[in-house]
Amino acid sequence: MRKVGIFVHPRFRAAHDLGRELERFLQGQVESVWLTTAWDSRARELVHGTELLVCIGGDGTMLWAARAVIPYRVPIMGISMGRLAFLAEVQPGEAVEKLRQVLAGQGRIEERTVLQASLGRQTYYGLNDAVVGRARLGRPIYVQTLIDGEAVALYRADAVIVATATGSTAYSLSAGGPLLHPEARELVLTPVCPHLAAARSLVLHPDAVVCLTVRGEHTASFSVDGQEDLPLAPGESVEVRRSPYVACFLRLSPPQRDYLFVSHRLGWHPGNTDPDRPLGSTSRQEEDLDGQ
Repeated sequence: MRKVGIFVHPRFRAAHDLGRELERFLQGQVESVWLTTAWDSRARELVHGTELLVCIGGDGTMLWAARAVIPYRVPIMGISMGRLAFLAEVQPGEAVEKLRQVLAGQGRIEERTVLQASLGRQTYYGLNDAVVGRARLGRPIYVQTLIDGEAVALYRADAVIVATATGSTAYSLSAGGPLLHPEARELVLTPVCPHLAAARSLVLHPDAVVCLTVRGEHTASFSVDGQEDLPLAPGESVEVRRSPYVACFLRLSPPQRDYLFVSHRLGWHPGNTDPDRPLGSTSRQEEDLDGQ
């Protein structure tokens, strides 16, 4: 491995400290190392030729990193400094050892679907979701929804979400949407608090094209991964589909642990009172259940 990059959360001092520690470690292991924050405008230039991107922060930093590497298939290794961290599986205390394993050739690549949303001539990429929602409190919006050119619904709602499998654990889940396997290619359409309409999500074909058009008199808001926030005037449309690009996460755990990982993060696992407890550990309650 010749070139490794390190993204750190711009406001977490602990992330900066760990980033510098990993930078010193890597300087004796690879030809080139660069370190920057997730808000650095030069990041896209630095990514070119990078063979591994170490991302230190929460899920927001991971989302930013996934968009920054497009169109390159740069594997991203996430180190969790956040509270839930659905996307990062490495804990800070084990970062050096895990990185040593990666440099030795261990690990697997997990491909995640990326969506693209077109507004006018501008295209935005997202790992989680694209959302058309209300711009003012107490003012629901009308969103005409077409799938592959066919009218499906005119939602009077707080928002309409189009999510990837990764985003199925985020806003869509909070709105009652289903969980998809992390590497699923399908998209999920979820209305948020629809009025006088069925509050049901739709799991869409991987090649489906969703068109969301603002109707009525009120201005709406458009966002991607919660990190874009653009006004939408009545009559404006956003077209959402699966992108030809994917996000590549470097994983050291076996794929069959994906559901266990989610269950721990959501607090479903029996006896899991500590969400930061390593996934391989068991409580006494879990041991009792295993023995039944």
